[in-house]
Formats: sequence, C-alpha cells, structure tokens
Amino acid sequence: MENQNKKKKGFEFPTAFTVLFIILILAALLTYIVPAGLFAKLEYNADTNEFQRIDPDGNVSTLPATQETLDNLKVTMKVEKFLDGSIRKPIAIPDTYEEIPRSPQGIIDIIMSPIKGIMDTVDIMVFVLILGGIIGLINKTGTFDAGIAALSKRSKGKEFLLVVFVCSLISLGGTTFGLAEETIALYPILMPIFLASGYDAIVCIAAIYMGSSIGTMFSTVNPFSVVIASNAAGISFNDGLTIRIISLILATIITLVYIYNYARKVKKDPKNSLIYEDLDKIEERFLKEYDPDNVAPFNWKRILILIIFLGAFPVMIWGVSKADWWFPEMSGLFFAVSIVIMFLSGFSEKEAVNTFIDGAADLVGVALVIGVARAINIVMDNGMISDTLLQYTSNIIENMNGGVFAVVQMILFSLLGFFIPSSSGLATLSMPIMAPLADTVEVARHIVVSAYNWGQGWMSFITPTGLILATLEMVDVTYNKWLKFILPLMGIIGIFAVIMLVLQTMLI
Repeated sequence: MENQNKKKKGFEFPTAFTVLFIILILAALLTYIVPAGLFAKLEYNADTNEFQRIDPDGNVSTLPATQETLDNLKVTMKVEKFLDGSIRKPIAIPDTYEEIPRSPQGIIDIIMSPIKGIMDTVDIMVFVLILGGIIGLINKTGTFDAGIAALSKRSKGKEFLLVVFVCSLISLGGTTFGLAEETIALYPILMPIFLASGYDAIVCIAAIYMGSSIGTMFSTVNPFSVVIASNAAGISFNDGLTIRIISLILATIITLVYIYNYARKVKKDPKNSLIYEDLDKIEERFLKEYDPDNVAPFNWKRILILIIFLGAFPVMIWGVSKADWWFPEMSGLFFAVSIVIMFLSGFSEKEAVNTFIDGAADLVGVALVIGVARAINIVMDNGMISDTLLQYTSNIIENMNGGVFAVVQMILFSLLGFFIPSSSGLATLSMPIMAPLADTVEVARHIVVSAYNWGQGWMSFITPTGLILATLEMVDVTYNKWLKFILPLMGIIGIFAVIMLVLQTMLI
C-alpha cells in the first residue's frame, strides 16, 4: 500500500526557490569557465558637463562632452542624447574590450548573493507586501466576492471578452511605457474572476503576463527599451516604428487566439487544464470565501472600496509614465489607499491591522523569490562575464548576410537577455557595439533595435531571472506547467518575429 501511494504521488517539480538556486549554482560555475572581461565605459556627468571614461583596469579619465569626443571613440550617437538625459547609464565603447583577471564566484558568494539580492530588491518586496496587505483587507470586507458575483451575472456567455480586454490593455501599457513589474498587483484581483468564470489559473497568468510580455517585446515607443536602444544606436526611435506597430498588433492577435483555444478546452472540461490536479488548492486559496449563492450585497460601501482601490491604478500608471515614479512611490500610493480602506471597512483598529499583516504574510514567498532571482544577476555581474558574452556575440555576427545577420542577432540577444534582464541595461551596453555592425552588412540600424527588443522580449516568456517565477509563486503554479503551456506559443511567436525581421531587411 505504501509503495502504491508513493507511485501515485510521483515526481513533484521543485519549487521556484529550488529552480532559482539551481540556476544560481550554474551561473557561478560559468564564472569559472567564461573569461572575465570588460569594455571601457563612457558616462556623462551633468554636474561638470564632462564625459567620464572608465577603463577596464578601473582608471577614470575626463573628456569634453562634445560630438568630436564621441566620433573619436567611434560612438555613433548624438551628444545631445547625453546632454538631455536620454542616455543616463554608462555605455560600452567599441573596440575597447579587455580580458581581466577572473573573479570566480565560490560557495561564500553563492550563499551571500540571495542576501544581497533581497537587499537590492527591497523596494519591490515592500510593494509586494503592501499589495498583499491591501488585498487581505479588501477580501475580508467581502468586496471582491460581491464584485465577482455582479460581474459574473453581466458577463455570462461572454467571459472571454475579459481576457481580450485585459491582455490588450496590458499589451498597450507594455508597448508604450514598459508595463511589467506593476502587473504583479493585478493577479490577486483578477484570479478569482477568471476562476469564477470557469477558467484556470494559467488563463489568468497568460492574459496578464503575456499581455505585458508581448507589449514589451514588440515595444513601439517604450522609453525604457526601444527609445534608449535607438538613441544608443545613433538613430531616431521613429525609424522602423511602422513595422513595430504592425508586429505588435499581429503578435497580440496570435497570442489571444492561442489563449482562446486553451481557455475553450478548459471551460468545456476542467480535466483539460494543465493544472487540473491543483485546481482545488488554487480555488481554495482564491475562492475560499466565495459562494455564488450566498454573496454579500454589492452595496455602496463595497462599491466605494473597489473604486478607491481600482482608482489607484491609473494614478500609478500616470506616476510611472509621467512623474518618474518607481516602487517607493507606488508603495506609498497603495499604503495610503490601504489606510483609507481600513477606515471604510468598519473593522476595529486591531482587526484591521492584523488583517493587513496576514495579507502581507501571504505574499512573503513571492517577495523572497524576487530577491533570490536578483542573486543570479549579482553572481554574473561580480564574475564580470557579461561583457565577455557581448564580445563573443559581436564576433559571431560580423560580415553575415543581411537576413541571417538580423535573425542571428535576435537569437543572440535572447541569450544576452537571460544574463542581462534589464532592458535599458542591455540596450546601453550592447547597442554601441552591435549597431555599427549593421553598417558592415548594409542593414538598417533600426533592424538591430528590433532584433534586440524582440530577442530579449522573447526570452522573457520563460527566463527565471525575470518576473515569471514570482508570478507563478503568487498563483501556486509550478514552472514546468507554465513551460508546457507557453513553449508552443513561444515557438510560434519566435517564428513570427523571425519572419518580420527578414521582411524588414527586404524592405530597405
């Protein structure tokens, strides 16, 4: 009997923490294999109106902030982009790569990196914990349950319109201002609605996460990726804009069709769900208080609480896109909203505070995943192998055929995106090196920008160093189930991106 139980239980995929630690160890091993190296970096100092050049050996020198300086360094961009703040991060100077003494990351480095990662991402973690607290408060007031019941009655038979609306709206946010980390706030709100509509957690993840991923992958005017990359490549972000808009629309449609086919199967028979064995556990977490036959009335107080909470999102979007907000400001916004909801809830002071703390405690695991994911980047940065990988990739694509050049660049950028998950960081590091290579094969530089954006965005569908593991931890879905769902779509979108890249090379 004991053997039968063990057999029935079978293999259990490891948690997000174990997956991240395995990758962390592999990253540390790479620092023993890949030579350490650095490009010289150029940074603009607004206080002194000078360039600072940081050589691989650490020597710092000052240079006049002029176009002549950039031309002499073979940095093919306009000096105005530094002066007006368009380029804020240090850029790599072409033809300056040097190998430096290795800095292999050992056991102590591996152990300390998650601690440093948590310290580096404390702003994001505070945002997540405050979000958990506010969700706990709203749940206890019965607001979400009442809202779900009201929405279910109105959307009967039209449930997939919610998927279309959510995915398209988030995709629009991703393509315009890089909406990504902010979407973490949406899962606790939308998950109960999707589950009550007859879908599973994967449909909810796909609508939110893939909306963001498609939007940021096929960015049109996102200042944190395509605009910075275009500036660093020495071109206007309007170059190639038309093909990027067309690609965004088509990729969003492809994604929605893929989600629809899966959602239809799940709605027809829950056994078709990739997470069927976990449905009870997930519903217990997100619908434990929800009884469609016994729901509290959606009265004025609950409507007001929901309006105040949802009203924080357009304010957050305005802050991020227009007022230079980041996680501290977003956390402050939601903390203020939580205080207002405490007063509206009618709870006693002790009950309100304890409910907030309990809600925050529910997302501690998610917050820690974010910190551990950052540890992988810390190990690679300290091992100083990122610039070496960039040097290797630039050597691979020299003197290629135009179409092959574009496709291989996309593949290489997808690999670099795993090691350098920051879109702005990858752009400022790689574009001064990669963009001039386009001239040697008679390819427009905006194609290199597309290859960068599409390659990095494509890898973000699955890269554990990005947001996906934190997302999966939030909704109790294991990484292998996500891979099973997303890999076919990843293949389709990858082929589509390749076709669009080749078309771009044919249109110039």
